[in-house]
Amino acid sequence: MAIGVKVVERPDREASYLRASLKGMALTFSHIFRPKVTMQYPEDKSAPDWSISPRWRGTHRMLTDEQGRAKCVACGLCPQICPSNCIKLVPGEDENGNRYPLIYEIDEFRCIFCGYCQEVCPEEAIHVGVHYENSEYDRSRFVYDLERLCAQTHAVSTLWDPSDPKGA
Repeated sequence: MAIGVKVVERPDREASYLRASLKGMALTFSHIFRPKVTMQYPEDKSAPDWSISPRWRGTHRMLTDEQGRAKCVACGLCPQICPSNCIKLVPGEDENGNRYPLIYEIDEFRCIFCGYCQEVCPEEAIHVGVHYENSEYDRSRFVYDLERLCAQTHAVSTLWDPSDPKGA
């Protein structure tokens, strides 16, 4: 397969950029009369025409059962499927043979918030939530352990439904 090269000739006369500059300035000046869309974020957390998508994937959350224990059965699917390798899971087993996580940690700095952990969980224990305001003074606070994951109370995200390709 040969590569085709297209030769473009330069204009013979000197080009004037006055018309292009005037069109650019007209576009800029037309924005003066349009309504402003800036939201003063920390003070105004919502505007009439602004809301977070219900499919937004933010901070993780571990759901608990009636006794307050994590629903996780330490199957090991979430650390296996995680593309960023941000989940650390050490399984344990009690005297009745029930599995539970001894250590369950998610490094939110490494996480790419893909939602695979939520999709693969057979017990629907781990969820990505709609919480998006994550600021800490210490980097170690971004490693969420099992206790902190269970203490999260924010709503969970509704991920994309393959049966609804347009996401309506």
